[in-house]
Amino acid sequence: MDWSQILVIILGIALAIFLVLAVILVALLIKVTQQIKAVTSSAQRTVERFEETATNASRATSPLVVARVISRFMKKHKKGGK
Repeated sequence: MDWSQILVIILGIALAIFLVLAVILVALLIKVTQQIKAVTSSAQRTVERFEETATNASRATSPLVVARVISRFMKKHKKGGK
């Protein structure tokens, strides 16, 4: 056997090892990408729920604030008019 044949065998083995590692890496990257997508979807649903809650809270508090201001105004004018 010549040195060139031994070198070809060594390089072939190294390339086969790198090919197997590349396939494993791609599989892991696909798995991580799916997990990231699941986390992103969950975060988006949570943000939408918080946004909906904040909107509902603002709708509920706005009439309350207006009612408080009107009641204070009415109380001041009733006291001043007597």
